[in-house]
Amino acid sequence: MEDHLNCIYRVISFIEKNYDQPVSVKELEDISHYSYRNIQRIFKYSCGETIGAFQQRLKVENAYKRILYTHESLTSIAIEVGFANIASFSKAFKQHFGISPKAAKLSKEKLLCEEMIIPVTSDILLEPEIIYLKPLQVYYQSVKTYYNNEEIEVLWEKFMKNEFPEPGTEYYGVIADEPLIRTEINCRYDACASEPSALKKLPSKTILGGRYARFIHTGSYQTIDETYTKIYSRWILNSDLEFSHTPIIEKYERHAAHEDGEKEQLTYILVPLR
Repeated sequence: MEDHLNCIYRVISFIEKNYDQPVSVKELEDISHYSYRNIQRIFKYSCGETIGAFQQRLKVENAYKRILYTHESLTSIAIEVGFANIASFSKAFKQHFGISPKAAKLSKEKLLCEEMIIPVTSDILLEPEIIYLKPLQVYYQSVKTYYNNEEIEVLWEKFMKNEFPEPGTEYYGVIADEPLIRTEINCRYDACASEPSALKKLPSKTILGGRYARFIHTGSYQTIDETYTKIYSRWILNSDLEFSHTPIIEKYERHAAHEDGEKEQLTYILVPLR
């Protein structure tokens, strides 16, 4: 089972890096160490969709993010995410989201998914710090969730049993799917550590790299939706900055000490910029 899981992680990571390029049978077999027929079967069983459907979904979802967060033309977006022409892009986009790319571009606010987990209302405008972060290799485990705090907590309890080196290890959460545009309930969240496990070999990948708008959330993770509400309802749609389609990343600081000696959790929310 663990071999199958690591195989799926490798394939997902590869497709995410190369979603806009044709992926050959040989590449999939080399990465997964399975025959093409077997890796397709394992992937469909584990992820609920075929590899081809997964890659197509990444194309249109990354296009959706570019429409929402950049000023690029629809033709440029179509080519950048791997479609041969605007016609094939428009057809795939409308099949997936039920709206044409042109209509989406004309009314960005309507792109916000009706089933998103956060309400788009807030009177508070947050001001982030703009920072540059170097690429970082991390070791990770994933869970499919609807940004459910209990499921994420269970993942972290399991993840931390891997016994990472202390001190020195940094911990991150990668929100692999954009919560504003996700069309399915099950999304993917990755628990990540900057150092390898002392107990078993975990899959690894590179995160960060580039400019980020860094927001600060203080308090428990149970209330982090409130901070996301302020970011999405006021800052993202009104900012003059352009945003990258790469995932939002959370960096978890252990505690932030108060003057009275009490401690509370501190989380950095890192929104990628172009």
